[in-house]
Amino acid sequence: MKNSFKIAICQMQVLDNKDQNLDKAVSMINEAANNGAELIVLPEMFNCPYDTKKFVEYAETREDSRSLNIISSASSDNDIYIVAGSIPELLDGKLYNSSFTFDRKGEIIGVHRKVHLFDVKIENGIEFKESDTLNPGNNVTTIETDLIKMGVAICYDVRFPELFRLMVLDGAEIIIVPGAFNMITGPAHWKTTVRARAIDNQCYLAAASPSRNEDLSYVAYGHSLVVDPWGRVVANAGYSEEIIYAHINKELIYKVRKELPLLENRRTDIYD
Repeated sequence: MKNSFKIAICQMQVLDNKDQNLDKAVSMINEAANNGAELIVLPEMFNCPYDTKKFVEYAETREDSRSLNIISSASSDNDIYIVAGSIPELLDGKLYNSSFTFDRKGEIIGVHRKVHLFDVKIENGIEFKESDTLNPGNNVTTIETDLIKMGVAICYDVRFPELFRLMVLDGAEIIIVPGAFNMITGPAHWKTTVRARAIDNQCYLAAASPSRNEDLSYVAYGHSLVVDPWGRVVANAGYSEEIIYAHINKELIYKVRKELPLLENRRTDIYD
């Protein structure tokens, strides 16, 4: 494995048009790969608007998914890894918010189905209930690559530190979080929560949002970012469509963990 590599987050604007979304995703992937990125991340629900009704309309099965086939080709054509944000996946008659990871040959090497569903009602704010259409996944997701061992979580999952600790205890050195915080929760908690998970677990966090599109019923906050194991923001997007890049230095992970041995100092004898 390499000690360092370049990651890219494609903060793409998602439209209510699957063809245009897929064309945009491939265009941004190709640009990022041409700029030297070896691991490229798309946002949550990159092929459809974040809307429970649209989840049903845009849903695809893994075996017959145009979205996944297109991303697979982009991965193999560019010899890169892609964490394909997420799509509404139909599996055994149930709908999931699912993130598929592709290797350099375009093969699926990991699937994370969102564990914690976003069912909230914020006074004078937003009301959203993913469980109206989606089912929760039940697995902790870690994936081995020739670059790094990664964990994958989706959006609301980032608010649950237990899940992130389990990924790190299983060896994750970077955790990828496709997410779509909104204009209420984003300004309040997005950067703080992503930084906290990186600091808690002394690993890299890469969080990928769609860009802001005020024509949709759910408006994403944007501000994708990459945070290092010390909690420093090393790449940060605005709210518009753009690609951000960061260098992932694996030696830094173990330097931080040696100097501040949080994982070693845990008191598992009392936690249960």
